[in-house]
Amino acid sequence: MKRRKFLKKATYGLLGVGTIAGLYTWQVEPFWLEFVRHKMAIKNLPEDLKGKTVMQISDVHVGNRFDYQYLIDSFKKAQKLNPDFVVYTGDYVSYENEEQFSQLKEVMKYAVRGKEATIGVLGNHDYGENWREQHVADTITDILDDNGVTILSNEQKEVNGLNFIGLDDYWGMNFNPQKVLQHYDKSKANIVLCHNPDVCDLDVWHGYSGWILSGHTHGGQCKAPFLPPPMLPVKNKRYSSGEIDLFDGRTLYINRAIGHLWQVRFNVRPEITVFKLERA
Repeated sequence: MKRRKFLKKATYGLLGVGTIAGLYTWQVEPFWLEFVRHKMAIKNLPEDLKGKTVMQISDVHVGNRFDYQYLIDSFKKAQKLNPDFVVYTGDYVSYENEEQFSQLKEVMKYAVRGKEATIGVLGNHDYGENWREQHVADTITDILDDNGVTILSNEQKEVNGLNFIGLDDYWGMNFNPQKVLQHYDKSKANIVLCHNPDVCDLDVWHGYSGWILSGHTHGGQCKAPFLPPPMLPVKNKRYSSGEIDLFDGRTLYINRAIGHLWQVRFNVRPEITVFKLERA
């Protein structure tokens, strides 16, 4: 009887722990936003940009899979930091149908914009079903433009001495990094925006040396402590989250995403990154 009573209590205890853990991964951590602060040392950075901030927001994923009021609330918090530059690194929607256009318009009314510039690139989800719907990408680009976000598609844009190089999405319809990376100026202070970090392993960089800001992985969304996340949508499983030295003069930073494909996170809090600029 003692053994039976012990097993019964242990079973109830495990069920209770499991319930609490399940509620945490579903209702708490997906909305527990973290502002991650990093230093960003850039070659050729103009003196007057030292100490300025670049805020990275990635993988917003507006849609029906979680309450996007959370995104609006998060944007309002981010606005209070008054960033100098803001970059968005793709996946603005979890596209199912044209309802996401009206949802994105509502969220982007509260878009975080930089005092100096607001730049973005597209992600795979911004190309609709099977990443092959150009009209979806065009509509999303127009909505973002209407709300002060300039989308770069294999293009570059210099603002007050900081040059942003934006690559279109690796899985999308317009991926053509050679178009811009063959012509960038190494003497400028450059930052590359690239949704999918797997692009770092392609032979397209033409000696680029500097920072690459990516998203796409969501950090795996769930990972056991001290272990790598079991599922990452990249070939190179080293590309999970955070700062990664590519050992050739390039530094990759992978943002863990502010949104999520599914409303579940464990040990991978949603993130907005704030970089403070320094001269390398």
